[in-house]
Amino acid sequence: NGLPDNHVFCVLVDGNRIWAGTENGLALYESGKWKVFRPADGLGHRAVLSLALDKSTGDVWVGTMGGLSRISAGRIDTFTQLNSGLANDIVYGVGVQGDFVWAATAAGASRFNTRTSQWSIFNERNTPMYEIWTYSVSPGEDKVYYAVWGGGLLEYDVRTERWKDYNDPDGETELVLFKDQGLIHEITTSVSYIDKIVWVATYFGASRYDGRSWHNFLTKDSGLPSNFLNQIKGVDGNRAWFSTDKGLAYYDGTNWAVYRPALDNGKPEMLVRDADGNTKRVEVNSAPAHNYILGVDFQGDDIWVATAKGLSHGMRQK
Repeated sequence: NGLPDNHVFCVLVDGNRIWAGTENGLALYESGKWKVFRPADGLGHRAVLSLALDKSTGDVWVGTMGGLSRISAGRIDTFTQLNSGLANDIVYGVGVQGDFVWAATAAGASRFNTRTSQWSIFNERNTPMYEIWTYSVSPGEDKVYYAVWGGGLLEYDVRTERWKDYNDPDGETELVLFKDQGLIHEITTSVSYIDKIVWVATYFGASRYDGRSWHNFLTKDSGLPSNFLNQIKGVDGNRAWFSTDKGLAYYDGTNWAVYRPALDNGKPEMLVRDADGNTKRVEVNSAPAHNYILGVDFQGDDIWVATAKGLSHGMRQK
């Protein structure tokens, strides 16, 4: 269709424009046509891992395997370790908070002030971060959250400028001894902060934190199709989408739905689970392109889904 690669790491909705970060370039879908950006065009690297939109300027920030790129009015500028205060050139996550752009890199967190062009680096020297492999970032007006691979969840308070970490009470064990006493696991892959609620994805389940108490989600007691999560995206404080290796899951605060090609025959499948744990199949004629879901973004009632074998557009049926 014009997509430069079927392995789609991330997707970003920008009004009527859809950006897709793939293993072989950044793709822009607009007016039914595709345009591809690669290093020859100024992009930091052909592998695009993360995307963020600055709604105030329209700039698109692109996290790549070779730096952080900014697309502004058709111009691409790339920031790297050599020419800026970027902590590392591998940028797994990026987020915009007012004048600040936050980056999650393989060697700590970086913050860029777009107004003053000043950089700040946060790592094991000035935060509670005992692992510096930051994997995802979700900034809000009052707090900024980082998913730290092997290091749990890191919180930055904008008012006090202080950091706080949250870890699994069980340590790095896969065994869940205390279900809702804290973060489900240290290996966090994604974080989404919305309506004062923090949603956290790990390779061993998901967690929700309201600032006082935790609630954890596992396949054995929820509608999650797998405990292996690549991304979590909150709709609000009660609803979220879960990108797993066995399909796309949606939670509305009570019920669950899973969308995927069936694991046994590959036919489109939708599973619904109610609060009592009853699961039923719903007849559908379409599903995401692949079971391995890497990320989602919303376009009104529609959803765009990045998978390991293509980009999918989910259109809500009234």
